[in-house]
Amino acid sequence: MGGGQRAEPRVAELGRRCHLIPSKRGEASERPALCVVGPQRPRTFSGFRRKVWGDSGDPPPRGSRQSPVSDSPPRPKHMTVAFLKTHKTAGTTVQNILFRFAERHNLTVALPHPSCEHQFCYPRNFSAHFVHPATRPPHVLASHLRFDRAELQRLMPPGTVYVTILREPAAMFESLFSYYNQYCPAFRRVPNASLEAFLRAPEAYYRAGEHFAMFAHNTLAYDLGGDNERSPRDDAAYLAGLIRQVEEVFSLVMIAEYFDESLVLLRRLLAWDLDDVLYARLNARAASSRLAAIPAALARAARAWNALDAGLYDHFNATFWRRVASAGRACVEREARELREARERLLRRCFGDEPVLRPAAQIRTKQLQPWQPSRKVDIMGYDLPSGRAGPATEACLKLAMPEVQYSSYLLRKQKRRGGMRLRPEPVLDNPPPRPIRALRPGH
Repeated sequence: MGGGQRAEPRVAELGRRCHLIPSKRGEASERPALCVVGPQRPRTFSGFRRKVWGDSGDPPPRGSRQSPVSDSPPRPKHMTVAFLKTHKTAGTTVQNILFRFAERHNLTVALPHPSCEHQFCYPRNFSAHFVHPATRPPHVLASHLRFDRAELQRLMPPGTVYVTILREPAAMFESLFSYYNQYCPAFRRVPNASLEAFLRAPEAYYRAGEHFAMFAHNTLAYDLGGDNERSPRDDAAYLAGLIRQVEEVFSLVMIAEYFDESLVLLRRLLAWDLDDVLYARLNARAASSRLAAIPAALARAARAWNALDAGLYDHFNATFWRRVASAGRACVEREARELREARERLLRRCFGDEPVLRPAAQIRTKQLQPWQPSRKVDIMGYDLPSGRAGPATEACLKLAMPEVQYSSYLLRKQKRRGGMRLRPEPVLDNPPPRPIRALRPGH
């Protein structure tokens, strides 16, 4: 993925010993393991790989076999995860990884009440009442919400690992401005939908407290439950306090610009296999719907306007690279390279020899047509080759299934599992404003 200023120290070359990443609750042992790419147990093929590649599977990538550490028993996979899905940070791709893991292991996924659609009544503060009763008690949570620590801890079981993801604020703001341009009043006021014009005088367009105003100012801070109207220039202690609150709860803060390295840390934290974090890129905009590069002056203006987000990102980018260093930088990079190679093989097997992202109008499979926020923004997706059927096709379908379709599918499946009749849902008391709806392709 894109660049960003690394704040990591230089560490030893390939071959140094790697350490598992301990979580807040001690899920991972700090005992050193050999610098290898496999999981912290003898390598096995996951059910997903068997579905796509057959029982024999492909031979494991060179260097990926793991010899068990003689004095350290293998850890079981961690099964309870809460992912705070922030906006425009590659969160949909992480969500899909978690949804597929939950399905493979028959775990319950917390899903929103239909009155909230596919988000937990965002932008309201999260409440456990927003969770559909058929999806409680959950093992996994991964849909959009505004963080509320007490409510999440009331919902999720003890021992849940909390993770989230951040993105460089200038790139994230460009994406927010494009994606929500037709819905956020501050963006709609800007002549010619000009990002440069908005950042030249944001106060001329922005009104705190308006519906969807959080998309126009410090969105990361808002998603994390903070006050997005605070400025670290005026109150540095507020930013420091917000950082402490995040560090108290989240065992891992991933960085979107280093997505594969983030997944390596995630899978080590959870003792998952490398196969468990294979992915297809989801919810990506077409090149025509985004800036190829953000000019330096525009990036500085975006970071200045979103100073709280910039402070959060800079801190957690630095701590991310310290975690990479403690794990063994060369080991993490090697495992990320193995992840990319395995991902490319999987995409070819699922979507053809030259897998490409397609506009929604060119995707024949209705279940794979992505959410379209407006006529001015094209969201891309994958399509399945014609004439395929069977377990491998189903696994590939889930790999590229957009959030709205996958959430609906999981809700139906979990309601059947719980013996609930599939009937119209009651409406919540005092429901929030309806979330943004998708446009059908071609409309």
